[in-house]
Amino acid sequence: MNCKLAAGRNAALVLLYFAAMDDVNPAAVSHEILAKAREVLEIEAKAISDLVATLDDGFARAVELILRRRGRVVVSGIGKSGHIARKIASTLASTGTPAYFVHPAEASHGDLGMVTRDDVFIALSNSGESAELLAIVPVLKRQGAKLIAMTGNSRSSLAIEADVHLYAGAAREACPLNLAPTASTTAALALGDALAISLMQAKGFTVDEFALSHPGGILGRKLLTHVRDVMRTGSNAPRIAHTATMMEAMLEMSRGRMGMTAILDDQGRVIGIYTDGDLRRTLEKGADLRATPVSAAMSRGPRTIAPDRLAAEAVEIMERNKVNQLLVVDDEDRLVGALNMHDLFRGKVI
Repeated sequence: MNCKLAAGRNAALVLLYFAAMDDVNPAAVSHEILAKAREVLEIEAKAISDLVATLDDGFARAVELILRRRGRVVVSGIGKSGHIARKIASTLASTGTPAYFVHPAEASHGDLGMVTRDDVFIALSNSGESAELLAIVPVLKRQGAKLIAMTGNSRSSLAIEADVHLYAGAAREACPLNLAPTASTTAALALGDALAISLMQAKGFTVDEFALSHPGGILGRKLLTHVRDVMRTGSNAPRIAHTATMMEAMLEMSRGRMGMTAILDDQGRVIGIYTDGDLRRTLEKGADLRATPVSAAMSRGPRTIAPDRLAAEAVEIMERNKVNQLLVVDDEDRLVGALNMHDLFRGKVI
């Protein structure tokens, strides 16, 4: 067909389409779109909730199998199942179970050499008949690796060959043709998360261990940044003796630019805090700033935190108690620093 003629016909079809759209009620179209979206979400939510009823002892055996092995977890799948397998491997690795993804086609051409007899191989296939996975099963068994199959068919070839089978199917796909992997991949993803979190709990995986595998981004900063990393120290942390006058306290607050000053006893221990709010209340009462000791107007029992606590904990304390500053003290309540919300913002903790 002549290219110019074809282009002209295409343009005409586009014009006819938009002309027809002018006659469509936008509200009706929006209602239909939202109805379909809600139907998809309901189908996929049901696929996950159905797994609660189908979950059996096989899941516990899968967890125990992984815990007993000295190697790593290798996760594999083809097509959409491959995308889910990658995510499961990533979640396992970040929650304390060393894991990686291997493409089944690449495995047949050399990558299977990465799998050892100490490893556990998790194969994902909704049908349980993926040729690429079935082709490498005999080699896995010969190497001595253990096989966990996640399929939607407990009678499939992959399920029968597996040491442990986990059902991860769906009654029907969200696709109107019941063909495109949608509900089944959602179910497999959720089951993978359940496996990772169960292993995480069984291993007693700690916050510190989680932080070490997430050093980048906001999450890493929240888990790795401690109070000592963002607090002000030395002369930058306003402080004054309990024998000082309120005028001296006001001058120290002005110098420190934190809207407060710590009040210390003779041994350098924190016994109170004097803030902008305390100063306003002092002025309202008409107190003599030059003659009245700051200890008479300070707030006793101020909020404090230790320098080795997470900066994220400081944020929680400030928000819960509706305060903007925290004093940092050692085990004997001696002042070692101070911080406020600006310091936490600057440290990118919040």
